[in-house]
Amino acid sequence: MEYKTILAERIGDVLKITLNRPDRLNACPPSMALEIAGAVASLDGARAVLITGAGRAFCSGADLAAEGSSSIAGGQGAHDALAQAYNPMMLALARLDVPLICAVNGAAAGIGCSIALAADFVLAARGAYFLQAFVNIGLVPDGGASWTLPRMIGKARATRMMMLGEKIGAEMAEDWGLIYKAVDDDELQDAALALASRLAAGPTVALGIMRQNLNAALMADYASALQTEAEGQKRAGDSADAHEGTAAFLEKRKPLFAGK
Repeated sequence: MEYKTILAERIGDVLKITLNRPDRLNACPPSMALEIAGAVASLDGARAVLITGAGRAFCSGADLAAEGSSSIAGGQGAHDALAQAYNPMMLALARLDVPLICAVNGAAAGIGCSIALAADFVLAARGAYFLQAFVNIGLVPDGGASWTLPRMIGKARATRMMMLGEKIGAEMAEDWGLIYKAVDDDELQDAALALASRLAAGPTVALGIMRQNLNAALMADYASALQTEAEGQKRAGDSADAHEGTAAFLEKRKPLFAGK
């Protein structure tokens, strides 16, 4: 499939998606959101997804100035853009049944922050930062940030990010538990691809169930979480990878997972 705002390439079993509007710091118009959703909906056998940005930014937020984005202006336009493009993208990322990694190479602001934090593992260059910029223009966080941030870093820190609109650098983000790891800028892409490749070589049926269970548990009571785990364990236990993993354990060898 041809894309206008992103690049999509297979590197082994990893689908790498690059936000590709570097002249606009990868600002995300509704068309980009729809392309991202489309790309992750057609994995074609990929066993992990890696998202990064071209140039010096990850994503500077929604692009209100892009061609075809004039309808975003105003409250109703913003609501419609979220309902028709941005929210479907975020749900597509949340519903992925393979691991998702984001390599944040610069600014991750607004909806860009939400895209990054949708990942199971976020690696950020030390020069990168995360920003809830909405308050600076009289708007409120979207892209699921109101749900995600307090669960990741607690209400006090989420309130700080949202109401003060401060940049949170990569090392502070790691210290807060907002991201997996901060790495040197020139090591980011290699480190992210190595992690994505490692996950793609794993038991991806089980890994996909894990990410769904984690998301479900954030919304469920304890008993419901136990039931969800039991159902997921049945699905994982019936997979070819589980049979291979058990056999490898008994035979004292390294398992060879096929993602099935």
